[in-house]
Amino acid sequence: MRGGNGVRIDHGSGGGSARTGPLIRDPSAVRTIGLVTLVVAALLGSAYALGRSLVPDPPTSRSSVTTSATGPHYADQPPADDTARRTPTGDPGTAPATAPASDPGTAPTEAGQEGDTGPDGAPQPGPADGPFGTQTTSGTALVALTFDDGPDPQYTPQVLALLRQHQVRATFCVVGENAQRHPDLIRAIAADGHTLCNHSWNHDVTLGQRSLGAIRADLLRTSAAIRAAVPDAPIAYYRQPGGAWTGQVVSVSHELGMTPLHWTVDPEDWEVPGAGRIAATVVAGVVPGSVVLLHDAGGDRQGTVDALHHILPELTSRFEVEALPRGAT
Repeated sequence: MRGGNGVRIDHGSGGGSARTGPLIRDPSAVRTIGLVTLVVAALLGSAYALGRSLVPDPPTSRSSVTTSATGPHYADQPPADDTARRTPTGDPGTAPATAPASDPGTAPTEAGQEGDTGPDGAPQPGPADGPFGTQTTSGTALVALTFDDGPDPQYTPQVLALLRQHQVRATFCVVGENAQRHPDLIRAIAADGHTLCNHSWNHDVTLGQRSLGAIRADLLRTSAAIRAAVPDAPIAYYRQPGGAWTGQVVSVSHELGMTPLHWTVDPEDWEVPGAGRIAATVVAGVVPGSVVLLHDAGGDRQGTVDALHHILPELTSRFEVEALPRGAT
């Protein structure tokens, strides 16, 4: 039913309440409303795009490094959902038990082929049982603590002081650009008798996918930065950022006289889980021969430093904790 004022009135079948609403009869009015709606939507979209363009993205580099006011922050490991390269225990960079013979510079290595059992039946795998034939254990009953991504002026001195307090020597896998920035800390590491390890120039997780020449230049540049601080420093090991090993990077590290070093215990301190969780994972996971992955740089590492207050007395009461052999000069 229509009223005299152009309003349509509908009555329900039961004679209940009425619904009213304006009836628009002019097609031109409909087109005008549609055009206005499109113009408003376009203006809103343009305003959003302009505002988004004025907010810069954080600077990043190909080496998975995000710069900040306090220095480089390294994305040390593959993402947690990168299941194709993680073992069930969470160690990234896993290859098949036998490395493919087609990979450059890689000989097939059966996992644990040189292994034996240690005290309490703990497994003692051969030292070259990791991804692409990398070393994962100390090769003896010694437990080795390793610290990656440094040196860092805030955290490395704290780590060195705690190691000194507990009379423990460790292995420091240093990044070339940090060694160049902080030669005094490289000298402090060497002066305390710790072992030095090459960890690439700027923590390039994709380094192993580059050409042999590019890999060689990166590792040589890093070793040169270390030796600029400590001229006679032995550099017996290389550790690939993120554990992203390839046959190429393993081959070049061997060519340059460095053993490719992986690990057996990873508390994932790079995810900043807190001191308690870091300490609990390390203490529960270590067996004779373990190589423990920790970090003294590349982000907020105070949790790692705090965890050492528990890790060091606990491990030294049960094992001999020592740096990996330094090798020849």
